[in-house]
Formats: sequence, C-alpha cells, structure tokens
Amino acid sequence: MHNSPAHTRNSATCHRAVPSNSLCYHDGFAQHACKRGKVLTCKNWPARLALWAALSALIVGNSAAGFQNHAPVSLESVLRQLDGESKDFRSLSADVERTKVTVVVNDRSTETGHILVRGDRMLLEMKAPDPRTILRTGDNLYIYNPGLKRVEEYNLGKNRALFEQYLLLGFGTQGRELQKHYLVTLLGEPDLDSKKTVQLELTPKSEQVRNNISKIHIWLDESSWLPVQQQFFETGSGDYFIIRYSKIVRNPDLGDAHFKPHWPKGTEKIKPQG
Repeated sequence: MHNSPAHTRNSATCHRAVPSNSLCYHDGFAQHACKRGKVLTCKNWPARLALWAALSALIVGNSAAGFQNHAPVSLESVLRQLDGESKDFRSLSADVERTKVTVVVNDRSTETGHILVRGDRMLLEMKAPDPRTILRTGDNLYIYNPGLKRVEEYNLGKNRALFEQYLLLGFGTQGRELQKHYLVTLLGEPDLDSKKTVQLELTPKSEQVRNNISKIHIWLDESSWLPVQQQFFETGSGDYFIIRYSKIVRNPDLGDAHFKPHWPKGTEKIKPQG
C-alpha cells in the first residue's frame, strides 16, 4: 500500500522516543505505531487512542431550531442546553473528514471515513488514504490494518475512564460533564459553512492531557445542536488537526451486528503489551 509523502512523514513521527508521561497519540487517531510490520508499544497508548475517540465526534443533542433566533447566548445557557439535549441520545452515524496541519513545513494531509456510535460501542472506518478500522466494544478495542492483514487487540481495563473522558467530547455530553474535565470558555457565535454556530474553547484540567493537547475548539450548529467541527491544538509545536462531521444521523437503529469483530480469513491477531 502506497502512502502519500505527508502521511509517511506523519507516521514516522510515531517512532521517535516518547517520554513516559506522554499521551503517545498518533496524529489524534487511535492508531498504534507500526513500521515494516514491527509493532511498537507505548506505556500510555490508551490516552493516545482516546484522543481519536474524540473520533469521535462531538456534542450531539436534539433539534433546537428555536434557539437560533435569540439574543446573544451565555456560557450558562449553552451548558444548560447541552444538559437537556443529552437526555435521550442513544446512537449516531456520521461521515468524518480529518485534516492534520504541520505548521513548520506548511503541510496539510486529509483523510476521510465514517463513524458509528451506540452506548459504549464505536466503529470508525477510515477509507483514504490509509484504510483501517477501529472498533470499541466495552473494554475491548481493536485496530485492524487491511494492508498488513493484522488486527491489534487491547483491553482498556483501568484506562477506560480516561478513554471515556474523550468520548464525553463526542456524543450526548452533558454541560456539567464538560466542566468537570475542562475549563470551558464561550468564544462566540460565528458563521461556519453558512450555519450559525456556538464556538467553545476547552482547556483540559488534566496536566497529562495538557502536555500534549493545549486546548480544543468545538463548533455546534445552533439549529440542530449537532457537531460541525472540532480543532485540537498540540502543545509546543503549534500543529493542529481539524475534524469535520457531515451527513449526521442522530439515534439511527444500530444493531449488535455493526459492532462485532469480524475480520477477513487469515488476519493475524496480536495483543501488544505495554
């Protein structure tokens, strides 16, 4: 499988020495470091994986069209709105586009995929330019690489709470839960793709997280309270990645079959340690 030069550079960065307190995420995706079929492990890989479970989309709520024509919103009213909109969230499907920006060399690389979420289950299928599948079922996490014909299996175990902290960013998040893990700031109501949005800035309260991600910006469509975009700012480098969501369906009927770990015959199964 041939990777673009931008993707090759990004992949290579995952093989440098990583401090023991690092999140060890790879460009914001739950993708374990690999090169020429050799698996590298990282002490804190669950936090790296969790950042994408950020793949994982954003704050989803009920339709709130009546909220669009209003006086300027306050942070308190936004958080109350999120509390109300979260009550009957059950599942979601959406298309995903993620762009990684490396500031120093002015490089941009984009990949696309589709995500399904139901309860503590998530299926993320990335299609181009680097196909892979990330499946989470409860405490079990699978990363399937069709090019290598290999699936890596992990158990979240005691790291489940950290993983779910990032899922809180994604689906049916209550406003008070956001405040529990982040310093939340209302930045305004900008137009984005001809949509009126609420833009929030989230500064992680966890020092471990701030060592890698300094802040997160999220945009919510005021007409539906569905995610439009989120942006993660990497600490120190100035690099960032933007995740955009489209064709979102709230509470689709997703059966168990969508989240079963079925891999092609002959797939190598490994359980990296660390």
